[in-house]
Amino acid sequence: MEPENQRKPRLVTHIVMLGVFLILVVYISARFGPAITRLMSHPERFKEFIDSYGPASALLYILIQAVHVIIVFIPGEIVQIAGGYAFGTFFGTLYSLIGIIVGTLIVFFATRLAGYSLVRAFVSPGRLERFDYLINSPKSEIALFVLFLIPGVPKDTLVYISGLTPIKPWRFLLICTIARFPGLWGSAYIGANLQRKDYAPVWIMSGLALVLFVVGILTKDKIIGRLHRHWPARKGAPPAPDRTAC
Repeated sequence: MEPENQRKPRLVTHIVMLGVFLILVVYISARFGPAITRLMSHPERFKEFIDSYGPASALLYILIQAVHVIIVFIPGEIVQIAGGYAFGTFFGTLYSLIGIIVGTLIVFFATRLAGYSLVRAFVSPGRLERFDYLINSPKSEIALFVLFLIPGVPKDTLVYISGLTPIKPWRFLLICTIARFPGLWGSAYIGANLQRKDYAPVWIMSGLALVLFVVGILTKDKIIGRLHRHWPARKGAPPAPDRTAC
């Protein structure tokens, strides 16, 4: 156990870091969140906007994608389709992936530093309890990979919760990247074909995405329940170390 003279400065540091992170997120959410969502809902306007930045357009899109991971209420699919519309399938997928990696790393390490206090600010108690088996499970890597693959499961919420798990950062990043790649590619493909006005692939991919989404919605509770029963949180173990405590 840490001496009292070391615990207090550490607690103050974590509180300050948590406060700064929350202030930044609230400011960005209020200042840019609604505008980003409106802009992304009209891909042709977004393309005009992004093209106006010339060589910096890719960096701007990567930044927007990273912000969408941090601000969980911005719809990810809209951002990814807009990226495909502006940059094409290949670069839309690539830039989306880079932005998601950047945003994921920020959230993951912020959660590792601030602990439960930060997660509670972004994740409802019900969702936190629903995924509590991940936090102390030695098999959390497998469970996270399965959950990231299921359409309808809140991916950005999982990023916050994952920071409380024992998973190593590089393993989590690998899992997140592989599991999310098919969805990123599909969204960018839809956006690219919308830009070319080639609507047949758009309808096919959208129909497939809708079927997968419905299947995910109908089966996710059953899958989560099975994961919960198969890898329950260890009895007698604390829910996770609250890094703002001591």
